[in-house]
Amino acid sequence: MEFTPRTLTQRCIDLELATSQQIDRLWGELRTEQVTMEELKTLLLRKGILTNFQLDRMLTGERLGYYYGPYRVLYMIGAGTFARVFRAVHRDTGKVVAVKVLRRRHRDQVAQIEQFLREGRMGLELRHPNIVTIYEIVNDPRAPYLVMEFVEGETLREILKIRGKFEPLDALRVIQDICSGLDFAFQRGITHRDMKLSNVLVHSSGRCKLVDFGLAALADVSSPEAIADCPSARAIDYAALERGTSVRKGDARSDLYFVGCMFYHILTNKAPLVETRDRLHRLNVSRFLQIDPLGDVLPGLPDFVYAICNKAMEFQPDKRYQTPGQMLSDIEAAIHRLQNPEAPASSSGQSQDAEVIDPEQLKEGEGKTVMIIESKAELQDLLREKLKKRGYRVLVFSNPERGLARFSMGAANAIDCVVLCAVDLGNEALDAFNSMGEQEQTKDVPVIMLVDPRQQHVIRGAKTSDHHVLLSMPLKVRELRQMLARLTHRPVDPVTS
Repeated sequence: MEFTPRTLTQRCIDLELATSQQIDRLWGELRTEQVTMEELKTLLLRKGILTNFQLDRMLTGERLGYYYGPYRVLYMIGAGTFARVFRAVHRDTGKVVAVKVLRRRHRDQVAQIEQFLREGRMGLELRHPNIVTIYEIVNDPRAPYLVMEFVEGETLREILKIRGKFEPLDALRVIQDICSGLDFAFQRGITHRDMKLSNVLVHSSGRCKLVDFGLAALADVSSPEAIADCPSARAIDYAALERGTSVRKGDARSDLYFVGCMFYHILTNKAPLVETRDRLHRLNVSRFLQIDPLGDVLPGLPDFVYAICNKAMEFQPDKRYQTPGQMLSDIEAAIHRLQNPEAPASSSGQSQDAEVIDPEQLKEGEGKTVMIIESKAELQDLLREKLKKRGYRVLVFSNPERGLARFSMGAANAIDCVVLCAVDLGNEALDAFNSMGEQEQTKDVPVIMLVDPRQQHVIRGAKTSDHHVLLSMPLKVRELRQMLARLTHRPVDPVTS
């Protein structure tokens, strides 16, 4: 369609990109119909009525893609295999967001749509400073989309291209943010499956945020034909690593391997894995065995920096960091040592300062795993902090259904005690508490349910036993520790709390 100045401004109204009053004011300012298209386009852009993105689409005759629900698209900020991401603004509130839209070629494929929506559902559970927040999931049959936090900044890949290799302290801080986000997700039973530089957004403040949880899990690498259509190169890398080391898909240690690769990359400005577009070659396990040692590529770093990167990138999973929290602890200690070079280090390489926990305290929960099921982030954080200081490994879930699903995957022997909080979860917690006592795979797992004394229906309905017990709120952490110790057969420090 050939536009004239008048038809172009009418199209702005038709597409709801401008009001008739705005267009009337525009023509009133012009005071003439004798205006060229170039002059009009310049004026529309200068006054902010249109963006370049909107104008370009209009001139090619596009009638769709200007709005997703109430969100007006301003411009595209990224495009991947699965989706395009746009900066958008809410038409009523003016709130700026990122809208992630499934690409057209995937919209008739049930598996891709479900995976895309699954990413959104996972994201709703992940409210953390180092994870991009997902606000809303819209399963629009014409174009499914997610409404997300808009991060003012660049991807880590883009920043690396601009600045080159990072100094060790800056690199450690980046990986600290990444591991912090991964650890939060891990506590909720979620792995990322697509760790790469372009999935880390760096805010203008310097804080790093993870995006795109779970998308690589869609990859089918069951055959050469499937691999040829595999949507994500990193998904193939994950498959190659996991095949070569005989671990199942979804192992958190796979994420940590690729975090190590990212650490190596930003320290050296050189990718550790041989880059190739050949998807079958990416499945060759020899790629992971031919990485140039970090010390050869970048000599002169502190030994503890090499140690962190090398441990994360251990080919054998049992020699790698086992959880994001383990890697995060070493990263934090390394940052402290670089910032305080005069501080003595312990034999384990950790810094000795006022924040270091007495090793005797750690013995209380050493080797024990506690699952906490609580809906409020504040209490989640409090319990996690107090129990981790006593050496417990802590898994946190916000709803009973997701937490108890872990047991159907054979986790009963790995969980030493479950702590359910009924204050907000109410009957959900009660049902889970009783169900655990009745189900064959969970009946021997100790369970503590925290209840408000006013919740008499919960107290009366709870089927207690010697290892299925109730504790009254408000909670005293020492009481919880004593009960955990009794149920897991561990001594408690009689003095400290």
